[in-house]
Amino acid sequence: MACCHYHALMIPGGDTAFTVDASRVTFGRGCLKEVGDRALVLGLKRVALFTDPRLAALPHFATVKASLLAAGLDVLVYDQCRVEPTDQSFREAAAFAAEAKVDGYVSLGGGSVMDTCKGANLYASHPADFLAYVNAPIGEGRAVPGPLKPHIACPTTCGTGSEVTGIAIFDLLERGVKTGIASIALRPTEALVDPDCTDSLPGEVVAASGFDVLSHALESYTARPYVRRPAPPRPSARPLSQGANPWSDLGCREALRLMGLYLERAVADASDAEAREQVMWAATLAGIAFGNAGVHAPHAMSYSVAGLVRDYRAPGYPQLAGEVPEALVPHGMSVILNAPAVFRLTCSACPEQHLEAAICLGADARRASAADAGEILAGKLLQLMKAVGIPNGLAGVGYGEADLDALAEGAYPQQRLLQNAPLEMSKPVLRELFRGALRYW
Repeated sequence: MACCHYHALMIPGGDTAFTVDASRVTFGRGCLKEVGDRALVLGLKRVALFTDPRLAALPHFATVKASLLAAGLDVLVYDQCRVEPTDQSFREAAAFAAEAKVDGYVSLGGGSVMDTCKGANLYASHPADFLAYVNAPIGEGRAVPGPLKPHIACPTTCGTGSEVTGIAIFDLLERGVKTGIASIALRPTEALVDPDCTDSLPGEVVAASGFDVLSHALESYTARPYVRRPAPPRPSARPLSQGANPWSDLGCREALRLMGLYLERAVADASDAEAREQVMWAATLAGIAFGNAGVHAPHAMSYSVAGLVRDYRAPGYPQLAGEVPEALVPHGMSVILNAPAVFRLTCSACPEQHLEAAICLGADARRASAADAGEILAGKLLQLMKAVGIPNGLAGVGYGEADLDALAEGAYPQQRLLQNAPLEMSKPVLRELFRGALRYW
């Protein structure tokens, strides 16, 4: 889309500019070995290395720790990051960080580890009541009062894009909902993206994380344009979720193209190095894009899906010996289960973007009518979901008609995301979207 598209949608008093923020990114096989030198350049001497119990026993962790030690840094390890973190696990990590008195952070893991490290850095740097920085209306939505300490993020999955975003997501246990903290200050200083980390991932994990990538790109590309957002009270208050803009569109289109070409291959064959590498590059591209544009309804709805699950546990996500089995709908799965229903609806707001997104994914739709764009995009998503074994809608992970009200109630507080959608997302609309997502085939 050309810039004229955005200017045609300008509203009185709306924003007239957009901001591009990004972490410094190093991408390539073997780049984890650079972490020690990167930390030295940032002036670090004493660092906290965050990971989870499984990764702490794997070679990638040994590589990162050895690189930091070889550079002469004092390394304190925190290996208790929780998959699908909670407010309690954030508090525990922040307590460790405050006591450790480090001058920087390194995180090695998926989005859960990187988000936990962001939270620890925040609360150790600027102590406050836990809900102070949490997104409104669940928390106060207080602005972070100053910069955080340097953070080098090293993703081990090809999905969340957390290495380049200022967002940290967790389960708020007392409310039974997922929510998060969003601030430019949380964005990691640097990202070391090493595709070697994905070679040992189970196909089910690649499928779920890959659909997170795909939905990041789709939601950012179809988000409300930045010129339809009210102008901020001052330039520095412009939100992370600015809406679609020419910069984010570039990353979205390329990420979608790559996912259309490589997702099925990456899931099917762990030895397909090209496919795993390209999916990880797409994850970083989509992360930069949605970090500057924002996602919308599928992600807002996903927090209910993941937070209210009762007895479904996705295959490919093992537990440590002695752990109590817990229900789990992985984040990317909880997002994509909603996506076809959402894009069928939002197509009416911007059919050209929906059609272009479908084409980027590989749909043969260049002669299609804009009126068919939502169904074409949904159909392409369903084709990919079937191909990699995603469950058949919300019913496939244990939800039914009786859950629609609770799902809508849980999603509605995610106003930071819902207000980025191209159409209004009221509770009745959300309820019908959840109904449409129960079964697809």
